[in-house]
Amino acid sequence: MPRARKRPAGAARPDKKGPEGKRTKTENPGEASAKVENSSLQETSASKDCGKNLSSYWLMKSEPESRLEKGVDVKFSIEDLKAQPKQTACWDGVRNYQARNFLRAMKLEEEAFFYHSNCREPGIVGLMKIVKEAYPDHTQFEKNNPHYDPSSKEDDPKWSMVDVQFVRMMKRFIPLAELKTHHQAHRATGGPLQNMALFTRQRLSVQPLSREEFDFILSLEEKEPS
Repeated sequence: MPRARKRPAGAARPDKKGPEGKRTKTENPGEASAKVENSSLQETSASKDCGKNLSSYWLMKSEPESRLEKGVDVKFSIEDLKAQPKQTACWDGVRNYQARNFLRAMKLEEEAFFYHSNCREPGIVGLMKIVKEAYPDHTQFEKNNPHYDPSSKEDDPKWSMVDVQFVRMMKRFIPLAELKTHHQAHRATGGPLQNMALFTRQRLSVQPLSREEFDFILSLEEKEPS
């Protein structure tokens, strides 16, 4: 278990009854990061995505290996999600405007792949679903939190989070390297992963998936690794 604090189910501040929080993550260069996302990006450049539900499927990145950020372990694996009460946690710490806007676009019961990032072998490990739509991320107000944002105000919060619930493990681990092989092949053939955000918008920790992308990745479970 990571040293995670309890997270609120609905309020913007910590609450003893909320689901335990998922810590933010960072990714290797060439792979996206959930927590080290560049908060200096202009909000206006991503505002086009806000309020538009461009997708009903998602890919969300988290770090499964321990890493201290300002003294806090940001580790949060799919096993950690499974261990939470009701297998539910809030997805906090996103500090990129476009990723935040994708969080705000999520709807109840939409599905997301849980992606392990910034680790020995990154890739898709399981499925989860959205069980609470976007609400203020309380970590932006906590001065001792690595994701504290002094410019955000409680009456006008900048950052949002959603609650997610574990659905199942993938039938087999789908590594980044395998997805990249399909992406490169599909760029030539016009296949479903040709424009996958994992490769075209690598720095985003929260990414939309088309139905075709989602279904293709699920189909890989039944196939031998390429």
